[in-house]
Amino acid sequence: MSRSTPRHWRMTEGRPFPLGATWDGLGVNFALFSAHATAVELCLFDRRGERELARIPLPEYTDEIWHGYLPQARPGQVYGYRVHGPYAPEDGHRFNPHKLLLDPYAKQLSGTLRWSPALFGYQLDSPDGDLSFDEQDSAPFVPKARVIDPAFTWPAQPPLQHAWEDTVIYEAHLRGLTMRHPRVPSGQRGTFAALSQPALLQHLRELGVTALQLLPIHAFVHDQHLLEKGLCNYWGYNTLAFFAPHPGYLSTPRIDEFKAAVAHVHDAGLELLLDVVYNHTAEGNERGPTLSMRGIDNATYYRLADERRYYINDSGTGNTLDMSHPCVVRLVTDSLRYWAGDMGVDGFRFDLATVLGRQQGHFDERHPFLVACRQDPQLSGIKLIAEPWDCSPDGYQVGGFPPGWAEWNDRFRDTTRAFWLGHDGQLPELAARLCASGDLFNQRGRRPFASVNLITAHDGFTLRDLVSHDHRHNEANGEDNRDGNPAEISSGHGAEGPTDDPAIRQLRLQQMRNLLATLLLAQGTPMLVAGDETGRSQEGNNNAYCQDSPLSWLSWRPDREGRALLAFTRRLTRLRRRFPLLRHNRFFTGERHASLPISDVTWLHPHGRAMTTEDWQAAEGRCLGMLLDARATITPADAPLHAGDTLLWLLNAGDACPFQLPEVAGAQSWQCLLDTASDATPRHAADAQVQLAAHSLQLLWRQDNTLAATPP
Repeated sequence: MSRSTPRHWRMTEGRPFPLGATWDGLGVNFALFSAHATAVELCLFDRRGERELARIPLPEYTDEIWHGYLPQARPGQVYGYRVHGPYAPEDGHRFNPHKLLLDPYAKQLSGTLRWSPALFGYQLDSPDGDLSFDEQDSAPFVPKARVIDPAFTWPAQPPLQHAWEDTVIYEAHLRGLTMRHPRVPSGQRGTFAALSQPALLQHLRELGVTALQLLPIHAFVHDQHLLEKGLCNYWGYNTLAFFAPHPGYLSTPRIDEFKAAVAHVHDAGLELLLDVVYNHTAEGNERGPTLSMRGIDNATYYRLADERRYYINDSGTGNTLDMSHPCVVRLVTDSLRYWAGDMGVDGFRFDLATVLGRQQGHFDERHPFLVACRQDPQLSGIKLIAEPWDCSPDGYQVGGFPPGWAEWNDRFRDTTRAFWLGHDGQLPELAARLCASGDLFNQRGRRPFASVNLITAHDGFTLRDLVSHDHRHNEANGEDNRDGNPAEISSGHGAEGPTDDPAIRQLRLQQMRNLLATLLLAQGTPMLVAGDETGRSQEGNNNAYCQDSPLSWLSWRPDREGRALLAFTRRLTRLRRRFPLLRHNRFFTGERHASLPISDVTWLHPHGRAMTTEDWQAAEGRCLGMLLDARATITPADAPLHAGDTLLWLLNAGDACPFQLPEVAGAQSWQCLLDTASDATPRHAADAQVQLAAHSLQLLWRQDNTLAATPP
């Protein structure tokens, strides 16, 4: 199909940078990278993106970038590209100008993807498979890019950046968080506009979190097989455009809605972090659709196997971006700078981040992308969090990321769960995890915040389901309960799912308190999952990636147990803020103080003595004391008020037992600040010993007599 080019659409040569579509007040510059294309056509559409108005060859090619300037174009212009070149899958090339392609730098989308055979560069019914060539026009079925006006007046707010040691992360899904909130207008539920509602943000403030981390909000695709089942890609880990917000998350056609949401989140004293997926795209493997990068320059954007027809699949989703190529690194870092700069985001959590550090197939901390993030003046100053694994044999890299990065610590998750569920031999591992996993992170000047501690995440059981189920229950996903982790460390504590047994219900509630207390009082950066503070359940579904329904949405009307758990969680975050010892910015080592007979951390046996080698090695060990003495940790940053604080954790995953309390010279009586077996307010504890209930945790406090002793 040909299109005439009206005189008012005549292009001049323009500039190769910046990439994407850039409006300068007079016209729009278009620039697209492709190292192997032979020609690129800019396709212009009406405002609805339904009728193609013109095809204009980009007139210039500079340093592998095709570019041109359209003097009369304005914000709101809808466009796409058709890219010419060889269709030779055996050589890694899949150019097909019959497929309309989305600009990788598109900052707003027009329309949605509708699945059709025309989306594929090959003929679906051909015996030659993806080696065949399809001539159907895909334009009616794909989203297009829309030129934006980037202007936005930000409120006059001081820069917001919480210190890492003060950070408490709240992981949430935008729709899951807002769909059932009673104060959010129905038209705003599930959208960025909902984040402007004071009542929602007030909940987060009162909860004591400092950063809201949203699951992917980049524009993504719903998988065809899910739509055919009446499901969708709810989580959004199937990115199509790295610069554009997902259209379904906008209540209005303007992307300013996202910026306004950021401004409101900041005004509430919270940082906004984004979960980003740069390891793969929605185009899948060689049998996937041609939507953007595959048709623009497949051999550059993707890691291909030795047989260039096929894709390397370290992401487990069909393809893997080739982050060893400088233009792909530029794409990702440009995207990060755009969200951090233009859109006001405070940091990022990188899905399957090991992929991003692969060089010649192996993880390398000197990978160009990791180096670029570390030296970039904008990116190096914000929060960068790695999910430090991928799907390849050497993909597990916890502790292996370079300085400047924090990392999800699944060993904290697994150890904490195993300890509280009564597994043998957990004490040595537990001690390391409570101290921010210094065995993994205490190197090269990294700090305890590098360990992002979690008990649950979006992927897996919720906190309540973790203590209510022995097995997953994912039947609603339509995969015969084969999906999701089959080996969750969990327990129903004598029943599977909901029960009316009061003893089991009480034990489950106490175990939830134990897990939350361990998370929020341990060294490192805690990450709380939305809804865990009120005991949200997904009915045992540990892989709700396709469930956009009340199953995955938060209920803002918790029951009595949920309200009690919420109050308990708030107490924990207040304690964390009150005591710098619980968020210390140096690793505890257990070494003796140079001039005082004390250590920063001392591990205690229930008899009150220091743990011995035999104690640590006892497989049946279920009880441990952790004594923290602030006098051994004094630095110029420590407030004098806390110079004499001594905290004692008592963790008992077994039967009820007495715990002999240690003597602390020059200190007042112990006060019990927290007991997971009771909702009691702070109380005095006996000077000699305390009785620990079965499956319980206590936090005790003493202070030097020379300092004011006001209980928190």
